Amino acid sequence: MRVVVLADTHAPRRWRGCPPQVAAQLAGADLILHAGDVCTADVLDDLATFAPVRVVLGNNDGPDVAAWGAPESVLLELDGVQVAMIHDSGPKVGRHRRMRRRFPGADLVLFGHSHIPLDEIGDGLRLFNPGSPTDRRRQPHGTIGVLEIGTGSLLRAEIRAVT
Repeated sequence: MRVVVLADTHAPRRWRGCPPQVAAQLAGADLILHAGDVCTADVLDDLATFAPVRVVLGNNDGPDVAAWGAPESVLLELDGVQVAMIHDSGPKVGRHRRMRRRFPGADLVLFGHSHIPLDEIGDGLRLFNPGSPTDRRRQPHGTIGVLEIGTGSLLRAEIRAVT
């Protein structure tokens, strides 16, 4: 299973349609996960033309994103891997412990908010932030995440530059 992870697209200010480099990564995805700050539900409609989409609410998301189906957090079982997703995981200090308490059965927690890509394992939990494809802030590139999941394990997790 190939899963593309996005966060912090910030439409329409930063996302004025799916950038070609992002579209190239979305091609062939089995699932798209968006960790919030979509800002307009139109982005989700666009993403859904590539693959099914699951999304969580970000602090900049409005009622249209909530109406599209975005809860505050989501728990998914993807081919035997327990995946949790939330927009804001809080401060860096204590993050692994905090996310383990919040999602005790999770193997992987996806989040956004900081726009800083992260792939880190601690306390038996993998934390993954894809960064932002459109609002890189102080990062050298806009980024997304790509996960490959198969028969009960996360085979590969990559942060890919798209700008």
